[in-house]
Amino acid sequence: MDNAISPAITTLPVAVNSANAGFGSRLAAMPVRNKFMLGGGLAILAGTVLAITLWSNQGDFRPVFTGLSDKDGGAVISQLTTLNVPYRHEAGGTILVPAAQVYDVRMKLASAGLPKGSTVGYELMDKSSIGQTQFNERLSFQRGLEGELTRTITALADVADARIHLAIPQQNGFFREQQKPSASVMLTLRGGRSLDRAQIAGIVHLVSASVPELSPKAVSVLDQTGALLSNSSNDGLGGSGLDSQQLQYKQQIEANFNKRIYELLEPVVGRENLRATVTADVDFSQVESTAEEFKPNQGQNANASVRSSQTNESINSTPAPATGVPGAATNQPPVPATAPINGQAAPLQAAGGTPNSSSRREAVTNFELDKTVRVTRNATGAVRRLNAAVVINHRSSTDAKGKTSSLPVSQEELDKLTGLVKETMGFNQERGDSLKIISAPFMVDKQSTVDLPLWQQPWVIDMVRAAALPLALVAIALIAVFGMVRPAILAARPLPPAEPEPASQLNAVVDEENDLPLVLGPGGLPALAGPLVNEKLERARLLARENPIAVANIMRGWIAGEVA
Repeated sequence: MDNAISPAITTLPVAVNSANAGFGSRLAAMPVRNKFMLGGGLAILAGTVLAITLWSNQGDFRPVFTGLSDKDGGAVISQLTTLNVPYRHEAGGTILVPAAQVYDVRMKLASAGLPKGSTVGYELMDKSSIGQTQFNERLSFQRGLEGELTRTITALADVADARIHLAIPQQNGFFREQQKPSASVMLTLRGGRSLDRAQIAGIVHLVSASVPELSPKAVSVLDQTGALLSNSSNDGLGGSGLDSQQLQYKQQIEANFNKRIYELLEPVVGRENLRATVTADVDFSQVESTAEEFKPNQGQNANASVRSSQTNESINSTPAPATGVPGAATNQPPVPATAPINGQAAPLQAAGGTPNSSSRREAVTNFELDKTVRVTRNATGAVRRLNAAVVINHRSSTDAKGKTSSLPVSQEELDKLTGLVKETMGFNQERGDSLKIISAPFMVDKQSTVDLPLWQQPWVIDMVRAAALPLALVAIALIAVFGMVRPAILAARPLPPAEPEPASQLNAVVDEENDLPLVLGPGGLPALAGPLVNEKLERARLLARENPIAVANIMRGWIAGEVA
């Protein structure tokens, strides 16, 4: 009896203390492995929560500057770090800051003089040193002028960057030995952009007008591929015959004739049933001729204009000696000279009709001659020949059975269409124009539409990319909770008592009466504790009600003397 009671007295309080122990005690009693799992899981969970919080607090980022050079980008990033402003740096020189701080950051960076830009202008002249020489001053002015021209040219929509080199020689006192300045412009065009001749001529004249005595012919313009865009011999304004202009003019003529053909034939044959091309042979040669023609005035009715007339007349005479009888008969006045109106004039005679006289007359008359000066200048860009080719698709027809077939266009209809096209393009047989219209079936490429699965849709890919980081953080948190923290916590919890078999439960109920702690009753006799006896009896009664067969078998074994 004592042997049965003593173990119960020692074991029962230990079980009660283990069940009533706190979580800290159970945690301290855990194995080292479980402690490491619990600590690591809590650390990973805390880091994940912190990362999700920081990621969610970043907000929307907007670009504060785009297209910055490496030098300006580094200066801006350094200033943002000093201001404690979060930023992101993307390709292409783009710096992003939180959307709520975009304008504030721009004002702060502007007050700091950022971005400075890769080019400097006339601000170089503001920083002049005391011992600056004339050469340094001239060099600073040239650098400032190059920077100002670069800023102006880069303001064009199609120009991404520019670099200008000015060659300004130093003038001396000898006028004949002075050299003229020149300039070179290197342009970096934006992707897919190009400059037309008017824009290039504008750049050339902008540079030439900014440098004194710089001729537009001395300005060279290049692109990033090294191709010469300007023509130094002809700056694009003084004359015509430039290759680019000729090509553009030729393409315009061909496009105009193509448009006419399409507008005429599309209503007849259909929009997608026509293909046409026109090739124009354009004459860009310049011919200038000058001719002078002289025609004499011939015939009596020819109108002659006297340009000048000169007459010289001289008379030489020797006076005759006095003869005859002096008196009234010899002292008579001389007879007046007479000359015919038309014809050759008679020789003059001296007074007194003496034969010792001589006369001379010279008459020179200059008449205007007919002169015709003709200057002929042929127009450039005259069309010398046109070649046109037109292809018309076969006509599709469906019979009564629903079968579709294609038939070529009849020759009669092709002749009518040929006449229409000749009229619309100004066909000239003497000029050597040619036109060919045929009917041929068009090959239609069958384009099979492939339906992409849902997981390959672009919007799904974008959504997955956007949610990849938060989902990864949530997955890490779940792994830490359920894979490390939860097993450690479950290991620290007390294990519930195992449910015994019905026979062993009844034996335990009956045997527990001997294992109960002794309590001294009246008269010093040991007695069972009341509440414990009542609890065991209630459990035995409950077992008898729930499983009477098992209880009956146990009682039968007891009566037969069997010990379970």
